[in-house]
Parts: sequence; structure tokens; C-alpha cells
Amino acid sequence: MTAKYYTEFRLKDSYYRDGNEFSGVVELNKPLERYSDPGLIESILAHNFDLSAETVRLVSWSRLH
Repeated sequence: MTAKYYTEFRLKDSYYRDGNEFSGVVELNKPLERYSDPGLIESILAHNFDLSAETVRLVSWSRLH
């Protein structure tokens, strides 16, 4: 069962200096725990964009119903 989340995050990378905030819907293969560690979410986002985990800073994350 997939789960969709609305997310906002920033990239802490000099390459994205002028446009470093992103938002949109992310779909995962399975739902995350209700109170997942923000570091885990940042790692998932970083992996999907082929970035290192320390480059991503989570702003908000909420499940869509």
C-alpha cells in the first residue's frame, strides 16, 4: 500500500543558493510511522534526489488522505 505526503524542504548546498526551497507530493511504497524521525525523512528525500542526507533540511511533512 502506497502513502502520499506533502513535503517542504530546503537544500543546504551552495549550488542551490538562489532557489533552495522545494515543495510537493512524495509517494512512498509504504506509510511511515506517525512520528517518524525527521532525519529519516531527510534521508529518504536525499536518496530520491541523489543527494547526501546532510544536504536536506525538512521544513514540513504531512500525510495526504
